[in-house]
Amino acid sequence: QVNIMQSGGGSVQIGGSLRLSCSVSGFGYSSHCIAWFRQVPGKQREKVARADSDGTPHYEESVEGRFTLSKDNAKNTLYLQMNDLKPEDTAMYYCTASGMRVCPRERSAYAYWGQGTQVTVSS
Repeated sequence: QVNIMQSGGGSVQIGGSLRLSCSVSGFGYSSHCIAWFRQVPGKQREKVARADSDGTPHYEESVEGRFTLSKDNAKNTLYLQMNDLKPEDTAMYYCTASGMRVCPRERSAYAYWGQGTQVTVSS
């Protein structure tokens, strides 16, 4: 059974930083990819960043240069470091995983999701 546990998030001012964590269990960590999505009320869940099973990161244009993915293989955890946060980054952030080597870009391709964690950026 796949289990995804998230932690981190919170409230910061514009330009601040936060780090989200995503721990995945239930299948071999190195054999699956992990992705982050975010959602605001009334809008569709959108892609943020994803790490292929070999660790290759991919970032959406809106976060490129500000967000960074990193892995701790010993802890089976993927981190999303978010710097220079903006009000438009305010959302519920969700971690998801897939058994595929290369992370799909489509939300519909993911079957396993974390519980979500709120990120709020204000002036």
